[in-house]
Amino acid sequence: MNDYLDLFISYLAVEKGLSENTRTAYSHDLTRYLDFLETAHRVTPSAIVASDIAAFLATLQVARIGARSRARCLSAIRMFHRFLMIENYADANPATIIEAPRMLRKLPQFLDGREVDALLAACGGEKREDQRDGAMLELLYATGLRVSELVHLKEREVNLDAGYLMTMGKGRKERLVPLGEAACHRCAAYLATVRPQLDRTGKNPYLFLSRLGTAMSRQAFWHIIKKRAALAAIRKNISPHTLRHSFATHLLENGADLRSVQVMLGHADLSSTQIYTHVTRERLKRLHQQIHPRG
Repeated sequence: MNDYLDLFISYLAVEKGLSENTRTAYSHDLTRYLDFLETAHRVTPSAIVASDIAAFLATLQVARIGARSRARCLSAIRMFHRFLMIENYADANPATIIEAPRMLRKLPQFLDGREVDALLAACGGEKREDQRDGAMLELLYATGLRVSELVHLKEREVNLDAGYLMTMGKGRKERLVPLGEAACHRCAAYLATVRPQLDRTGKNPYLFLSRLGTAMSRQAFWHIIKKRAALAAIRKNISPHTLRHSFATHLLENGADLRSVQVMLGHADLSSTQIYTHVTRERLKRLHQQIHPRG
């Protein structure tokens, strides 16, 4: 069965255009699934039945694997069996009748306006790192990019004069995202003074560079935002995705329509964006309880 897994992972890269991180997650989940099938002596796709998948998911629950992780695993299994049918390795998809584990959808954590201001002010020094970090955080908050999109952003993909950038999102889908005046100003200052000092060869295409002149990594930026949050005395456990959540929440709170926010975030499905309407409703409810005389 591992031969089919190799073919499937190649299919995800070539036909679906999924990122390396997504392919790695699928491979991890399916390796565990195939190991289980091997113990059940299922050696061909046609031998697998729905009860095998249900039994596998039950082992994950016994192992205290969370509902979200089990749902992700089932999604990988469904796509794997769909691939086997497309390529005529199997006649049926036994995963179609398996229900996904129910899970409570957590409301995303976001920063309020004062916290965003404090975070950006924490990059107010004159060092190269201060100016670079400030430009990255300002750009992230202005656009709602995913952290992978931010660190892979190339200099030629940003048009500060026109006030927009082009990014490649999930599924290798391009989208155009507007930039605010503050982000344009901070990025222009970074490009004029700091980036030429970091890119000693003048050949690195990426917009944001490390102090060694290499492309910024997701892990390095994670440490940057943690450092700046500590300097800003923000007690929330924030991550790069927190600024993406803040971007979407603040847009909706200030009158943006859901469809526009969906396009800017690069969500394929509107249901992914609708979580932010719950955030704004919950905030209004808390505000009402705090202020209303009979709250």
